[in-house]
Amino acid sequence: MFDLVLKGGRVIDPAQGVDAPLDVAFADGKVAELGPDLPGGKQTRDVAGSIVVPGLIDLHTHVYWGGTSLGVDPDSYAKSSGLTTLIDAGSAGPGNLKGFRRHVIERSEVRILPFLNISFAGIFALSKEINVGECRDLTMLNPRVCLNAAKAEADLVVGIKVRVGSNASGDSGIAPMEMALEVAEHAGLPLMTHLDAPPPYRSDVMPRLRKGDILTHCFRPFPNTPVAPGGAVRVDVLAARERGVIFDIGHGKGSFGYETAMAMLKQGFLPDVISSDIHVVSIDGPAYDLLTTMSKFLVLGVPLAEVIRATTINPARAVRLEDRGTLRPGLLGDATVLALEQGRFVFEDVLGEKLHAEQRLACQGIVLGGRWWHGG
Repeated sequence: MFDLVLKGGRVIDPAQGVDAPLDVAFADGKVAELGPDLPGGKQTRDVAGSIVVPGLIDLHTHVYWGGTSLGVDPDSYAKSSGLTTLIDAGSAGPGNLKGFRRHVIERSEVRILPFLNISFAGIFALSKEINVGECRDLTMLNPRVCLNAAKAEADLVVGIKVRVGSNASGDSGIAPMEMALEVAEHAGLPLMTHLDAPPPYRSDVMPRLRKGDILTHCFRPFPNTPVAPGGAVRVDVLAARERGVIFDIGHGKGSFGYETAMAMLKQGFLPDVISSDIHVVSIDGPAYDLLTTMSKFLVLGVPLAEVIRATTINPARAVRLEDRGTLRPGLLGDATVLALEQGRFVFEDVLGEKLHAEQRLACQGIVLGGRWWHGG
């Protein structure tokens, strides 16, 4: 007998090419079966009129709550945005990763996996009032210490994170990225690179990224934008995609602009991953949460199935997780139940530009580990 059955929803699972009215059954913490007219389980929920998707994955969050100044509460955030897996984008470094594990990750219900920051202290001084880049002082960066920490916590760490730019690395320039790349290579992990205002310049960063590495904030506005004057995608950006670099939105407080997004999408350049970059500053706007960021791409004309792909199977593959991102039987029993609400909505980018919309995505429920975790 199934433990839980979601009946009558529109199931969208891009990894399996599924978009159809189906039931989804769960047993023993995993997806048990996907099909029409399945028998009821110990618990059966009618989700007719709703959209059922694999558990949403936010590839760029900051949820080291209480251990870093930028962290938000993971369970609270996950419930508000329909998330089953949160990937923390380098909040913790080698010096405080163990605290992140014990005090937040192990105590949270939602699944959390971190990128390890190349900086010993992680992102230690970002808030509404203070912003000190963790890569400005190279004495805070020790590649050997970072590599040892990544190996010691290999069951947890999904990649290495570096932030470069005039804000994050200051006079250190590209050096932190070079250090982080060496650690990622020796650890056999992907590198996620944050790039803010120059220096370094986009043209310095892009050629260094390897297949499987992640450029976050990939639709950032000028400067260091991926769009050339006239609207074409920069040649180094196209070359990176051809090489297999993964492009992640990482909306945040200052890293997503409609002008850039429209130009990129017009050229057929969709992001591989849509993520929020949620933290204490961006959670009050303009990012708010992953569902808001996803809704912005619907307004921009990206098909719903592609928006779901960019928040399920694509982020799972980006961090090499083979047990989630799809509702294939035998994998983790994680699912998100969504509504496509109709109304009048306004969505704002980081520069204050507004788009008006008649629909948005909203969370109606979450299945975590085969049980109904949150929702009506």
